[in-house]
Amino acid sequence: MNFVLVTAGGIGSRMHMEIPKQFLNVYDKPIIIYTLEAFQKHPNIDGIGVICLEGWQDILNAYIKQFGITKVKWIVKGGATGQESIRNGLNRLAEDCDENDIVLVHDGNRPLVTQETISDCIIKCHQYGSAVTIVPCTTSVLQKSKMEDRESNIALDRDMLAMTQTPHAFPFKKLWWAHQEAEKHGISNSVASHALLIELGETVHFSLGNETNIKITNTNDLKIFKALLTSGNERDLP
Repeated sequence: MNFVLVTAGGIGSRMHMEIPKQFLNVYDKPIIIYTLEAFQKHPNIDGIGVICLEGWQDILNAYIKQFGITKVKWIVKGGATGQESIRNGLNRLAEDCDENDIVLVHDGNRPLVTQETISDCIIKCHQYGSAVTIVPCTTSVLQKSKMEDRESNIALDRDMLAMTQTPHAFPFKKLWWAHQEAEKHGISNSVASHALLIELGETVHFSLGNETNIKITNTNDLKIFKALLTSGNERDLP
């Protein structure tokens, strides 16, 4: 079976709004619902778990009922970090999930994920044991020596770079193992599931992303999302 964990535990500080970004209404629908509808619609997704910001679970549940998202089986409290939030979700899935089931992890604020992207992620995971959604890097990238640097003398070859999106997919037993190993090795704030696997010495495989699969993190991203919704270039919304 194929399950998805949708992460919606962030507070959205870069939006500078009181409402977390995943709960912002766009054309009378919260962003998180656009995301959940994509997985609700996909025929190969058997169940959805949402990792939710504490205090917003009841609101999320009300929206799920309002918009008829019937595949949501679990709502789990988010953690202090993204890694902890995913571990919380896996702890809950462990009660119902077989070790060979596929688990996709997806950002709740990537509402324009296409059916094709979801399908390819599942297919590649079945073929290779992992799948990380990527798009080619199309811009020049400079490397800094330190975070605060204002200059660089290192230009990276963009043809050798891949820009990651979500979903990421792994067999449940692999992702469960990774989080157990992270605790043993003191890894507590890995930026993403694929990064955690790489930190543990694993190789991850690519699946095909889409340029419109944007992550909404600031007000400019929100403007782009609204433009895509009204332009006819968005995924086929239910």
